[in-house]
Amino acid sequence: MSKFAWGSVAVLLGAGGALAQEVSLRIGHVESPHSTTQVLLERLSEKVGEKTGGAVSFQIYPQSQLGGQREMTEAVQFGALDATAGPVAFMGGFNPLASIMDIPFLYPGDPQQAQAVRDSGFADAFCDSFNLRGVTCIGLYPNGTKQFTSDRPISTLEEFSGQKFRVMESAVLVESFKPVGVTAVPIPFSELYTALQTGIVDGEENPLDTIFNMKFFEVQDYLTLSGHGAIENVILFNPAVWDRLSDDQRLAITSSFDEVIPEMIAHKTAAAETSLAAIREAGLTVTELTDDQRARFRDAMFPAARDAFLKQAGSEGQALFDAYQAAYDTVMN
Repeated sequence: MSKFAWGSVAVLLGAGGALAQEVSLRIGHVESPHSTTQVLLERLSEKVGEKTGGAVSFQIYPQSQLGGQREMTEAVQFGALDATAGPVAFMGGFNPLASIMDIPFLYPGDPQQAQAVRDSGFADAFCDSFNLRGVTCIGLYPNGTKQFTSDRPISTLEEFSGQKFRVMESAVLVESFKPVGVTAVPIPFSELYTALQTGIVDGEENPLDTIFNMKFFEVQDYLTLSGHGAIENVILFNPAVWDRLSDDQRLAITSSFDEVIPEMIAHKTAAAETSLAAIREAGLTVTELTDDQRARFRDAMFPAARDAFLKQAGSEGQALFDAYQAAYDTVMN
C-alpha cells in the first residue's frame, strides 16, 4: 500500500458521502520532531480540537516520513494526502512564484512589521498563487531569517566584494549578490560544509539554528546578523478535503492558525538566540547591521533580485509583486 493511504478520507466521509462527525486530517512535513513547524502543528491541532469539541484532529508526520516536500505537495494536490506544511524554498518547482521569497530584505527587520506586511494582503496574494495550482493554501508563516557567514570579514557592504557565497539553486539569489561583488555559487545543501571547509566558497546564508545545527560555524570565522532572507512556510490542503469541512471547522482551523503564529515566532526566536550564544562561544566575530547599514544592503541587493524575479515570473509575478509592494508601503509609510 502507498504511504499516502486514504486514511483520512475514510473518516471524512460517512454514509452517502456526508461529512462524518469526527475528522482526522493527515499532515506531513520535512522538518524534525523538535522543529518550530512541529510545535506549530501540535498547537494548531490542540486549539482546533478545543474549538470543535474534538471533532477535528490532526495526525502529524514529521521528518519526511511521508516523502520529500515535492512528493508531499503533489500528494496533497492529487488527494493522496490531506495537508502539508512546507518551506516555500522547496516549492519553486511546483509554484514558480514562490521565488519571490528569494528577494533579500523583502520584509522589514522588525518581526512585528514583517508580520504586518503579511497581514496587509501579501500573504493572501501569495496563497492565491498556490490555489491556482490545485491546492488550498490556508496560511503563510515565518520560519526564521537568513544571516551571512564567511571565513573573511563581512561587517560592511564593501567587505563582501570579491567573495564567493553558496546559495540555493535560484536565479533570483544569484542575481541578488552581483551588485555587492559576490559570486553566488549554487551548491547542494548536503555538500555545503565541505565546500566551506575546503574553500570552494568563502561564505553562505542560513538561519542561525541551521548554522549551529549543521556546524557551519566550525568552518567560518565571521557572522553578520543581517536578517536579509525570509524563510517562509505555507500550509496546503487538498481542495476536496478542505471543501468537505464545514464552515465552522474551516474557521476553527484558520483562526487557530492565526493565534499560534506569535507562539511559533517566539519558539523560533528562542532557538535562534540559543544558537547565537553557542556561535559566539565558539569565537566567531559577530556583527549586527545597523538600520542604516541594512538600508544600504537592501538598496544594493533588492532591485537586482526583484528584476530577476519579474523576468521569470511574467504578468502573474508582477501582480504578486504589486500586492507585496502595496502591503510593504502600507506598513512602512
